[in-house]
Amino acid sequence: MFKKISLIALNAVSVFAMHGAEVNINNSDLELSAKLDIGQFNESVEPDTIFLGARYINADNRHSDVNNIDDYYEVNFLMQKNVNSDFRLGLGVKLNHTKEFLSIPLGLEAAYKLPFASSVPFYINASIYSAPEVLSFDKADSFLEYRVGIEAEAIKNGFLLVGYRHLDTNYEARDVEYNDSLYFGLKFLF
Repeated sequence: MFKKISLIALNAVSVFAMHGAEVNINNSDLELSAKLDIGQFNESVEPDTIFLGARYINADNRHSDVNNIDDYYEVNFLMQKNVNSDFRLGLGVKLNHTKEFLSIPLGLEAAYKLPFASSVPFYINASIYSAPEVLSFDKADSFLEYRVGIEAEAIKNGFLLVGYRHLDTNYEARDVEYNDSLYFGLKFLF
């Protein structure tokens, strides 16, 4: 009996919590990301408020100002809240790395559900992360990332998205525009 009650309670909590996986591509770049909702693992954390994630970008020099571009790796942490039913705001921190570059940028993320009377919900997302010299290590001098995108929930918890990203990995020796590109992709919540 206790096992049944525990299983029902766990499933009820899991309905509200959402892990995520995302794939973004363009003609020459691949971006993979995943996030885990900590509320699914810890009952003292409210679901959909704290996330731990990872990101990988295999970028091409066509969207960069360097010829031999290294892969980008990131681990991130995000705390967010619903300001109202259509607007969500979050604060985050990342640990990112490329060859000879390491920084800990701090940032802000926002999402707004467009007020269309449609069967397909649309969302506008934006984020900005920055690491000044004091949060940049190895041969890094600073980091700046900003993104903007639009998502359409084509099926329940399945999104089509189009976005723009700009990442600067600035070194002590020179500034590098790591990636500046448009992309499209898929995002799944589960």
